[in-house]
Amino acid sequence: MKTKTKKIRWKMIIAFIAFNLVLTVLLAPFIVFWGPFESLKVMAVGSIATSRHPQVARIFLSQEKIDELMHAYDSAGTFTGLNVERDKVVTDPSTGITIEDIKGPNFKGKVMLIKDPKRVQVAVTKEIGVAGERVSDFVKDTGAVAAINAGGFYDPNGKGNGAFPDGLTVHNGEIVHNNVGNKTVNIVAIDKDGKLIIGDMSADQIEQKHIKEAVSFYPNLVENGKPAVSGDGGWGIAPRTGIGQTADGTIIFLVIDGRQPTWSIGATLRDMMNIFLDYHAVNAVNLDGGSSSELVYNGKVMNKLWNVFGERYIPTAFVVMPK
Repeated sequence: MKTKTKKIRWKMIIAFIAFNLVLTVLLAPFIVFWGPFESLKVMAVGSIATSRHPQVARIFLSQEKIDELMHAYDSAGTFTGLNVERDKVVTDPSTGITIEDIKGPNFKGKVMLIKDPKRVQVAVTKEIGVAGERVSDFVKDTGAVAAINAGGFYDPNGKGNGAFPDGLTVHNGEIVHNNVGNKTVNIVAIDKDGKLIIGDMSADQIEQKHIKEAVSFYPNLVENGKPAVSGDGGWGIAPRTGIGQTADGTIIFLVIDGRQPTWSIGATLRDMMNIFLDYHAVNAVNLDGGSSSELVYNGKVMNKLWNVFGERYIPTAFVVMPK
């Protein structure tokens, strides 16, 4: 009789736990979007509105409210000096690479400095149209010493496996993928002299300007040493990746962790701009972020990934080749 009672009690406990878990899942969106926690709301809307499914936010909020939350951190949009804390974690003269931990008011991240810009190349998935690769796979495939995620991707089959790089993709002077014809798109490029070139460009112009490596993404953050972001950028707060270059040619990789309230909420585009200006970038541009944001060095993922499933499969990466 006691055994039967115990079994019934355990079934009741399990049923109670299951009921509460289901209730929590059902109520969570309402708590996030309609609750009193404004910072949580800003983070959630920023994450969703810049994802591949921005319409989800409109189920719970009006477009007017979404716009308000997306610009919750608006300000003058000029460089204010972010007072980012820096802590050098890697200085390797043999590889010409320096890595620093950075910390701001709401975020943590990594900055990698590469002295020789000609060592930076675009790596493209071996199976374009079939499947993407992880950043660590790009490093192994190319024999690189470091890498970050690069351009965006489109998903015509709904598989979400990073198989199709979006826009124009260039490697070793050849356009390896083009889904925009001869339309102009914002290019993140490195020319034959190792100069980072950003701005609108067509496939014909890529050939004319002798572009060696390129992906497509936006927006530009710093142009000719000047701030290029208005307000907070209008993309909310999220994990971010960016690339920039200083006047002496040094390439800057920037990766910001996000969507982890106990670790790092994330950065606005204006935060990214200010960090690049703090590192004296003359040109800098935003790259694909969110679950894609990742920095790998010597085979190790250096930042704290947001995706609980680990590295995301993506179509392109910027890799740093050995000396």
